Amino acid sequence: MQQFIQAPQQVQLPLFEAFLAQPVLPGLKTQRPAPKSSEPELFSELTLRGATEHCQGLLAPVLRELSEEEDARWLTLIAPPASLTQAWLRDAGLNRERILLLHPRGTQSALQLAREALRLGRSHTVVTWLGNINASSRQQLTLAATAGNAQSLNIRLG
Repeated sequence: MQQFIQAPQQVQLPLFEAFLAQPVLPGLKTQRPAPKSSEPELFSELTLRGATEHCQGLLAPVLRELSEEEDARWLTLIAPPASLTQAWLRDAGLNRERILLLHPRGTQSALQLAREALRLGRSHTVVTWLGNINASSRQQLTLAATAGNAQSLNIRLG
């Protein structure tokens, strides 16, 4: 007669938790990432590459959702590409009554205009097309967003 020894049952962890629970190498401890803050990031970037029509197709739902925010403030677009016309905004289903389109004037840069729009706090989100920005510009936008209780979204087209 053969005896069977039953191993104690282990609780099954979700895939990523099980992976993180195991050390990668013997003697190496794995640290779990600190829980993320419940506060949203004030600065975000979205990079889109490809044909203009495809990029616009991917961008449309993002802007549509932002234009429908429950926040009564504006969705502000700073110096959008020429292809984002009033007709495109309408055809993409954006709430145009909640959108401001702003372009820098004179010697003012798009970055300066974005900082001012964020700082004033009349917009819940300020969307820019500044391309690749450095850490200093990112910090300036984050500080302005903090002052205006707003969010900054930079879209990089490639």
